[in-house]
Amino acid sequence: MLEIVVKTENWERHVRVSDGELAVLVRRTGGDGDRFLVAQRIPDLPDVFAQVWHEAGGDYTLEYRDGAADRHFQAMADRPEVVIAALTGWARQVDGWDAGLAWSLLDMGPTREVPLLDLDVDERGELERRLREVLVGGYASRAELAELAEEYLVTEGRRPVSREQAEALADRLWLERVAEQAAWQGETDPERLTHAFTSLQKAGITARENFTCCRNCGQSEIGGEGGPDARGFVYFHTQCTDSAAAGHGLMLLHGGFDGSSETTAVIGDEVVAALEAAGLSAEWDRDPGRAITVTPLDWRRRLVG
Repeated sequence: MLEIVVKTENWERHVRVSDGELAVLVRRTGGDGDRFLVAQRIPDLPDVFAQVWHEAGGDYTLEYRDGAADRHFQAMADRPEVVIAALTGWARQVDGWDAGLAWSLLDMGPTREVPLLDLDVDERGELERRLREVLVGGYASRAELAELAEEYLVTEGRRPVSREQAEALADRLWLERVAEQAAWQGETDPERLTHAFTSLQKAGITARENFTCCRNCGQSEIGGEGGPDARGFVYFHTQCTDSAAAGHGLMLLHGGFDGSSETTAVIGDEVVAALEAAGLSAEWDRDPGRAITVTPLDWRRRLVG
């Protein structure tokens, strides 16, 4: 699989696509509402991406940015095979992936200097602390982190952090976390959790990570996530994520879509079995009214973006 995320004009998001899947996405560009795609690395890095634009009957425009706005390049291609080969090489970071295309450096205009944040020590500390908590949680994208940075300290009549300042702060903290996770070895507990949820999803249990903001919202919305054959559900919401990131274990909410305590107990047993099969430990007394707790848990979730 390619360590990239591909986003399309029609709002699809594809994580870790295969070579063949990437080729399909490139070949299908050109239709109304599906004329471009953007690829970013995993983890996402500021000012590092590749993108394709194509309208039916015309040439393909391929662009990539290499770490800064003044390193933004463009080339044209008349066949999808050329674009697929280049984009796959970019994704794999193959030496010479850009050979064979006539690249030109695009003038993206002057880069605006971002003014320093005008925050006191307490405000800056509070803001950075919250952003780091979200980074440790591991589910936010760079854009979501920047939005949080911009909005977190807003009060009536005061917006102390501009969009540009928020993006700069979010990117700085994001790169700190990327450097930290580069030292991690092997599979992490959040990845084991994802494996467990994937197996449960295949077994007819709707499984969602970091789903909604709270239990009330989760309980009201989880029914809309399941397919017609789903027997039950398991999820954890963002407050659960925060708790796990702080070292307190992870609470999993579960149940049956028929509302019976018997089905809830069966679903709970399957969830516990899937967690244990993935290498995690769970605490649950088989009481249908109680959540399952994953503990102990070393929460090191790798950023995607």
